Amino acid sequence: MTDVHPGQRVAMLADAQNLYHTARSLYTRNIDYASLLEEGVNGRELTRAIAYVIRAEAEDEESFFEALVDIGFETKIKDIKTFGDGSKKADWDVGMSLDAVTLADHVDTVVLCTGDGDFSRLCRHLKHEGCKVEIMAFRESTAEELIEAADTFRDLSEEQETFLL
Repeated sequence: MTDVHPGQRVAMLADAQNLYHTARSLYTRNIDYASLLEEGVNGRELTRAIAYVIRAEAEDEESFFEALVDIGFETKIKDIKTFGDGSKKADWDVGMSLDAVTLADHVDTVVLCTGDGDFSRLCRHLKHEGCKVEIMAFRESTAEELIEAADTFRDLSEEQETFLL
């Protein structure tokens, strides 16, 4: 059996904040989410695509969320939290992990679009459950333990013309 075949069921989970901040800091560019989805699915059967985003009351934020939906992503939105000392926090690690574990019974492959090393344990769990795990992220900001835990790693930095706007 080949690693990629048309009948393979795929779920893509995209950590939009991780991708955004990396693309902006490394290349001063934005992610091409349409290409990310198309390349990640790679001709297989898309079961579900979810983009995890943070609402920070930024300009054009709502149009970005709508664009993700138009491309084919379901958006899960979390409001940024501001603490008494002025610090801010928002992340989707637990939500993404729970969705991945829930989807594992319904797909053959989970594509995680993040470089966050916190997901390495999730990768090992999904593989134990029989799912193939693919990572799509920028090598410069991807934790080594995440790359090692996944079945495959696709470096977005090597294909900037495909994945960046």
